[in-house]
Amino acid sequence: MSPDTLTRVIDTLAGTPAVQDAVQQTSNSGGASNTGLVIAIIGLLIFAAHLFTEIFSRKRIPDVLLLMVIGLVIGPLFGWITPEDLGPVASVFTTITLVIILFESGTELNFNTLLNSIGGTMKLTTINFFVTMAIVAALGFFVKELDVLTSLMLGAILGGTSSAVVIPMVAQLKISQKGGTILILESAFSDVLCIVFAWAFMQAIQSGSLNVGQVLGSIISSFILASIIGLIAAILWSYVLNRVRHVKNSILTTPAFVFIVYGINEWLGFSGAIAALAFGIGMANIDSMYNTGTLLKKLFKTEPAKLNDTEKQLFSEVVFLLKTFFFIYIGISIRLEHFTPILMGFILTVVLFLLRIPIVRLSVHQSKDELPVEDKMFMSGIVPKGLAAAVLATIPLQRGIAGGEMIQNIVFAVILFSIIFTSILVPVLEKNNAFSRLYKKCFSPKTEKSISEMLDE
Repeated sequence: MSPDTLTRVIDTLAGTPAVQDAVQQTSNSGGASNTGLVIAIIGLLIFAAHLFTEIFSRKRIPDVLLLMVIGLVIGPLFGWITPEDLGPVASVFTTITLVIILFESGTELNFNTLLNSIGGTMKLTTINFFVTMAIVAALGFFVKELDVLTSLMLGAILGGTSSAVVIPMVAQLKISQKGGTILILESAFSDVLCIVFAWAFMQAIQSGSLNVGQVLGSIISSFILASIIGLIAAILWSYVLNRVRHVKNSILTTPAFVFIVYGINEWLGFSGAIAALAFGIGMANIDSMYNTGTLLKKLFKTEPAKLNDTEKQLFSEVVFLLKTFFFIYIGISIRLEHFTPILMGFILTVVLFLLRIPIVRLSVHQSKDELPVEDKMFMSGIVPKGLAAAVLATIPLQRGIAGGEMIQNIVFAVILFSIIFTSILVPVLEKNNAFSRLYKKCFSPKTEKSISEMLDE
């Protein structure tokens, strides 16, 4: 049989319905097999996350770091999956993770702790953000030869800390309630500063002018108005919750309402993240607001409902699942193609962690309600960058700003190294070794007294 005849026979057979059905069944079988494999892998990852949490509690090897390593292995190292494969679903998922984590952390905060912590929080947040922005901008200007506005934009992107990293880590540390609250609030407040200032510098680069008044107005509205809307939403929801509970399968309506609150604030131009945190704080303190607020008693004759233990447990489990896949996604998103941005990211991370020691010392020394030395050690060792920085880093490239790709690669490298440094440094500081004693010496009362005297002079 000639090759031409064989080709015609094959083409004829391929066109018959029987052969086409067989091919379709094979394809479907392969698709089902792949789907089954993906589902099995997801199950294994959830089991691994529980195992990593147990390892952290016993061996102090951070689960965050281990989850990121999984992401690095299946992402940039072997290329099995890329951020582009996930498409727009990834950005929605990361936002949902941030909203739920902030809401759930807010449900653990009471007003007394907030009032005692707000002064230290604002001081630490402000000093850390502006010092970080200035130092990173200086390095970008002199080392990478970026222009002034682009350097400031890079500094603003890296000026905050990640709520998605800080909150789970604080929950697993032996830290005072006030110290933990300061770190949680700093991570939420600094996100707002990062977004507002980075966005302002991007607009200034493209328009050629910087509107300072608009920046300040955005900050005030983001903080104050978003907090007010979040608290009002919590009050309203607490009076709806009892009725909603009578509806079948309604336990997830509270997170759904949090999404609505977040979306409305973002639509209005305020901070949805701050609103979600305020909503959680409002739900946690609804009894105090009702018992001490005569206005609420006049408006509502019945007592408001608060979250029960079952709901809190469910939200905690949801946060655990979201956190698991969030850190794997962060590992997948890291860019390892170019050495120079990775080296620059490593240098910036080292500088930021060294800067954090005097920043914490300056922010919380000789406060009204003195923090333990151990708290200050942890506060100086927890400087992770995360979701806000990752999202902001992609915008300059999308907008065609000069140096956008380099900025994105540098920021992704800083995210990687800052989470690695935090994950390794915190367990080391928990132990009584030479390194932790060196940190303790930095925050000893004698050292802080000498710093205070120098500042007074």
